[in-house]
Amino acid sequence: MADRVRRKIRILFAASEAVPFAKTGGLGDVAGSLPRALKAAGAKVAVIVPKYGTIPEQYTDKMKHVADFYVPLSWRNVYCGIEKFTYQGVDFYFVDNEAYFKRDALYGYFDDGERFAFFSKAICEAIEKVPELECDVLHCNDWQTALAPIFLREFYQGSDVCRNVRTVFTIHNVKFQGQFSDKVLQEVLGLDGIPAAAGQLRSDGQSINYMKGALLYSDTISTVSPTYARELQMPFYGEGLDGIFRDRSWCLHGILNGIDTDAWNPETDKTVKAPFSADDLSGKAQDKAALQEELGLRVDPERPLVVMVGRLTNQKGLGLVRYGMERIMSNGVQMAILGTGDADQEEAFRYFDGKYGDMLTARIAFDGALAHRMYAAGDMLLMPSEFEPCGLAQMIAMRYGTLPVVRETGGLADSVIPYNKYTGEGTGFAFTNMNADEMTNCLLDACEVFWNDQDAWQQLQRQAMAVDFSWKRAAGDYLAMYHDLHPEIVQR
Repeated sequence: MADRVRRKIRILFAASEAVPFAKTGGLGDVAGSLPRALKAAGAKVAVIVPKYGTIPEQYTDKMKHVADFYVPLSWRNVYCGIEKFTYQGVDFYFVDNEAYFKRDALYGYFDDGERFAFFSKAICEAIEKVPELECDVLHCNDWQTALAPIFLREFYQGSDVCRNVRTVFTIHNVKFQGQFSDKVLQEVLGLDGIPAAAGQLRSDGQSINYMKGALLYSDTISTVSPTYARELQMPFYGEGLDGIFRDRSWCLHGILNGIDTDAWNPETDKTVKAPFSADDLSGKAQDKAALQEELGLRVDPERPLVVMVGRLTNQKGLGLVRYGMERIMSNGVQMAILGTGDADQEEAFRYFDGKYGDMLTARIAFDGALAHRMYAAGDMLLMPSEFEPCGLAQMIAMRYGTLPVVRETGGLADSVIPYNKYTGEGTGFAFTNMNADEMTNCLLDACEVFWNDQDAWQQLQRQAMAVDFSWKRAAGDYLAMYHDLHPEIVQR
């Protein structure tokens, strides 16, 4: 073993989005919050993301230019600037190339394969050329950074700076793998002449798979909950990569995500009408009445208010909700839905909004402040996902004493303890199968507790609010994983 070194381990966290600069989903929340917790736990952390054209001027105006160079990308050399901005004590570095990133959206372009190949190669170049980005561990996230471990291994082993960098690859959602034409190997990646790389990237005769390459090249792999780590090894959940997950299960870590407990705090939340705590839940009743009035729902404290906040997609189990809606509503339940997504799902919930009058409202929009008010006001959160790598909505809901009703999958199974009416244990309600009747039974069972045993209900609320979903819990697990890759580095 190399001589032991006593210092902070250096982590470069690479992601395609990070709050507050750019966000489309949970990855943005993770990249904005986890590095701060890692720094507090004793690591030296920097974050590297693209400099998108959508980043607000309040941040871009304060960025400092630290370097520029050309990135070799197959036969071309492409300009790259590195900008820096320190946010909440964490150094964020931005990869600047306006041709690739000064666009109206983060993803969804014909050249996404080239854009994020450039981003991955730029990360490797930055590690080699920018002294403040030297690192012990490069932590990559999802397909947009998946090529970095491959490039690092194939092109940078002659570099004294890069040779000892270990790589971690985290899967946030295996459904999105970065699959592109086989022509990209030669025309963009420059890997067609390296049989080992070409063979491990190819998924069939006509395409390559960025995520597959990262799973095979990275030193260790993680995902965002223990149950999802097990599910990825099954054909139903593994999206064609389950064999790799089984083969590499020895280095597959499932670490449950956290939430920003400062941003989501019912005692200090300025977006809600009445703050409240586990010791004094009276403000929650005021928030419920205020939300019912705001959304045009019948103002009635005896009606259980079920909220749904998030993307309106098939993954979220909305087919079950649509099938069970008539039975749910006929039992005197109120529902409030907030989100955008697939056109057929949006249209279905607009229809329900019209059909059920002051008992159901659907806001087809993205509204962060309204989401806060709904989490605070709801009695229950319904989240019957087909699969859920981690999920944040159930954690946020529990923080506000809004009891989740979930399907036992992925992070939902890891974060919600089903109610046991005999012992009083639990932090929510759960069902097992993708079955609309089973989901509806579970939801109505929760309503029965709400109607008939308020003492038990409030105890469940207090238990849910007491669960620690802070990033501090997860940061220790990540640090242990990093130190396993560099046992010679002793935490200072």
